[in-house]
Amino acid sequence: MKQLYLIPLAFLFFACKNEVREKPLEGKVEREQITVVTKVPGKVAEIRVQEGDFVHAGDTLVILDIPEVDAKAEQAQGALQSAEAQYNMATKGATRGQLVQLQAKVDGLKEQYEFAEKSINRLKNLLRDSLVSPQQYDETYAKYQGAKNQYLAAQAEIEEARNGARYEQQVMALGQKERALGAVSEVKIAAREKYLIAPQDMSVETVNLNVGELATAGYAVINGYINNTTYFRFTVPENRVGKLNRGTAVTLHIPYLDNKEIKGRVVAMKALSSYANISTAYPDYDNQLTVFEVKVMPQDHAEVSDLLTKTLVVLQAP
Repeated sequence: MKQLYLIPLAFLFFACKNEVREKPLEGKVEREQITVVTKVPGKVAEIRVQEGDFVHAGDTLVILDIPEVDAKAEQAQGALQSAEAQYNMATKGATRGQLVQLQAKVDGLKEQYEFAEKSINRLKNLLRDSLVSPQQYDETYAKYQGAKNQYLAAQAEIEEARNGARYEQQVMALGQKERALGAVSEVKIAAREKYLIAPQDMSVETVNLNVGELATAGYAVINGYINNTTYFRFTVPENRVGKLNRGTAVTLHIPYLDNKEIKGRVVAMKALSSYANISTAYPDYDNQLTVFEVKVMPQDHAEVSDLLTKTLVVLQAP
């Protein structure tokens, strides 16, 4: 009698077993993320976007207040003016008034030199006739040599004043000027960092600071998603990955949109090394099996532009 009961149960078991189907491959809607960070510390002065806004590349997102940059700009500008004056003085030489004074000095020494030259020539003849003593001649000759040397020195001085400073001094002054120009450029670059600019078209996900809060260097002020980068990510065990090759056309369904159908194509596959990377809900596979990440790109980005990130997506394998 018991055998008669077991026969229908056996048929029911095998019938149910035949009706068991593989679970669909479930994944997540993903987008490429982007973070806007600060390069110099400053307080948030103005926030021009809100969470959910779409911005274009080059739009101003946040304005920072950095008073230290303004102070450094004044210092750098003062240093540049001083360096330019030093360089101009080294290359242009003496002023007009200085040249007039030096020329008068040269003319006066020239007169003294010519007078001393005439005096020594007269004494030469008198010395030859023994009308003056050698001592007197030597004293006059010494004055003649002194006048001559002073005249030559004055000529060299005015020549240097006309030509400017020596070459090495000009090079040194030029180096100081270029250094000051570099400091001014550095301050100008730092001043531009007051404005946090959108690096590309993106949607704002989160704004992490409020007006008045301090943004340190490298702080992520705004997080967002890059435009037209929606893709679908699945984790697939190796016993089910055989049908999914790179370039394979697949059909996707979005459950929260009444299983809206989307066409896509497998673009990348890679092995995962940690369970934390698995995105499929309730994965059902042998722990000994290698798990692969399958990346699917939609055929039409406009069709998926409004999908919510991290929502469920179901893959219908070919």
